[in-house]
Amino acid sequence: MGTLKYAILGLLYQKNMTGYELTKAFASVLLESWRAKHSQIYPELKQLTQAGLVEYEIAISGTVLEKKVYTITETGKSELLDWISTPHMLAPMPKEEFRLQLFFSSVLSTQQRISLLQNQLTQRQQRLADLRLSGQKFTPIPPKNDAAFCDYLVWLGGVMREENACAWLEECIRLCQNHKPEQ
Repeated sequence: MGTLKYAILGLLYQKNMTGYELTKAFASVLLESWRAKHSQIYPELKQLTQAGLVEYEIAISGTVLEKKVYTITETGKSELLDWISTPHMLAPMPKEEFRLQLFFSSVLSTQQRISLLQNQLTQRQQRLADLRLSGQKFTPIPPKNDAAFCDYLVWLGGVMREENACAWLEECIRLCQNHKPEQ
């Protein structure tokens, strides 16, 4: 079990959830820090249950639909708190296909390279707009002892990442348009 384990434990530390609710949380509140699909979450829940880090109760929804509501155990809380309080090394640079394309883009015409950069800029600008829209929930900024404050900090990091990426892409486009090679 890797980092996904701690993401699930952290969500369950905040409140009891079904597998479906966990999947929705990864697609919303954890979107800027960790991604996981339901095909990853359910096997991880099974392992966490077997390891005694979470447990579940069967809840009846409607007249016959059974769903498992997961709860973090004391052992799970202890592991989560150990992980949260341990400093971690900076991860190696993530693989980013676009930067690899750009690295080899000398084989393209200037216009093709600018088009590649512009496409990436448009995507980043849309992501930034979406982030800013989702950040309206942080008006005002939550109190620093509230779990929502930490959510705000992660959101702020996402906004700043996208702002910097847009600035970098705009500068790359400017350089491609205006740079004159030395004679």
